[in-house]
Amino acid sequence: MPVVFPFFPPMIDLPHRLRTLRRQQTLSLEQLAQRTGLTKSYLSKLERGLSEPSISTVLRLAEAYGVGVSQLVGADDAAQDEVVSVVRVADREALQRRGLGSEYHYESLAGRRKVKAMEPFVVHPPREFPDATAVFPHPGEEFLLVLKGAIEVHVGERQFRLETGDSVYFDSELPHRMRTVSRAMAEVLVVAAH
Repeated sequence: MPVVFPFFPPMIDLPHRLRTLRRQQTLSLEQLAQRTGLTKSYLSKLERGLSEPSISTVLRLAEAYGVGVSQLVGADDAAQDEVVSVVRVADREALQRRGLGSEYHYESLAGRRKVKAMEPFVVHPPREFPDATAVFPHPGEEFLLVLKGAIEVHVGERQFRLETGDSVYFDSELPHRMRTVSRAMAEVLVVAAH
């Protein structure tokens, strides 16, 4: 669900990281746009900190750069080699950034595993959908399980209300997004597979 994918507060300046990765790989914005299917103007806005990336955008960028999501957003590279990655609830990496009138909160659940076939996150969706121009589908599949509260999910042309314990599994190439509709903020387990 392309929801904005907000980032680590003190660990990293994401726009700087995105510019640095692109320059290290000697890619132009045009080349990166071709690799990701995103527009040059949107990529430029991400690099200047003028736009918030959705989770699908982060997945696309990580794939384009050949790095894991945790590496892209600044997790400790020294701990990336672990074959078995245990993340205690108190040690979850908070991925948070405010901006553009909405707040999103994500927690990475497998940040130390370098090579992953899937990306699990706990997401606390906002009450309002992000700007539609910042929402992009991505290759692969996605699974959502509502852990707390209730959410509204749009997948393609369909719309669903999911309560605690409800889940949905879909082709993530379909446009998708979610928002909290319960009184308390919802908590959702998201697993995105490439």
